[in-house]
Amino acid sequence: MAELTLVEAVNRALAHALEHDPAVLLLGEDIGVNGGVFRATLGLQQRFGSARVLDTPLAEAAIAGVAVGMAAMGLKPVMEIQFSGFIYPALDQLINHASRLRNRTRGRLTCPMVLRAPNGGGIHAPEHHSESPEAMLAHTPGLRVVIPSSPARAYGLLLAAIRDPDPVVFLEPTRLYRLFKQEVIDDGESLPLDTCFVSREGRDVTLIAWGGMLHEALAAAETLASEGVDCEVIDIATLKPLDAETILRSVEKTGRCVIVQEAARTAGFGAEIAAVIAERGLYFLQAPVRRVAGYDVVMPLARLEGQYLPSVARIADAVRKTMEAA
Repeated sequence: MAELTLVEAVNRALAHALEHDPAVLLLGEDIGVNGGVFRATLGLQQRFGSARVLDTPLAEAAIAGVAVGMAAMGLKPVMEIQFSGFIYPALDQLINHASRLRNRTRGRLTCPMVLRAPNGGGIHAPEHHSESPEAMLAHTPGLRVVIPSSPARAYGLLLAAIRDPDPVVFLEPTRLYRLFKQEVIDDGESLPLDTCFVSREGRDVTLIAWGGMLHEALAAAETLASEGVDCEVIDIATLKPLDAETILRSVEKTGRCVIVQEAARTAGFGAEIAAVIAERGLYFLQAPVRRVAGYDVVMPLARLEGQYLPSVARIADAVRKTMEAA
């Protein structure tokens, strides 16, 4: 068992998939010779050859279109978009073709492809490099949207995404790539998709987060524990389809809920979770659901990035206000 960073866990999962399934191949900008902008594919072209790990032109729409065609013909392409802020040229292929292929052909064809992209802020990158477009992608019927929060979850969820017969968008929190290491068993075992994980048991309030924000939520829970507030922390992991049952069980137990998202507040995925709780768990609640989110502005550049991202202090303050509510 090795201690790996998240980006190393992604690399191990890709290597395992390439080694054990000849239908799997990788394609993207600079992923071969250079190993990708964050080195997630480092060494894979040398190990598996340029026919399995393909360097492409700087053309996201073409990368996605080629991947859809490969998937329709029985391959399992895993494409990398260098940053999620560059995903927009590929949306035509994702929304109009990848997500609709099963429905369009009445199940005769499927689209077993994965789109990987670094996601979110926290690394002081320039414009278009710190986007969090998960709500837009989750709104598209036919797309799964997965965001890991740790090396072990990245490894297991990526393998599950590659093995899924339908298209999966796999957003990797950029600031977690090398933030910490975790023991990861490179045994090819996948983790379940469409499942939330309870990262911390608690009794007083449910804290819901995903991706990079899970770590602020856990840190806030530790801060609040010293004040006598026991937080249960839920890692969404798969945003679409959403595991509502795990969320509702937690809210039924605690009676209170705070949702944390890095993306801008309006129409963010946190609003969808709040709506599910309102529709199916309203009578569990002892206080209104609160959201802690980014602001409705473009992600600022380096000096103000920390002001935009939800902090431990903002999360803890939201929990305190929730606990004070009747």
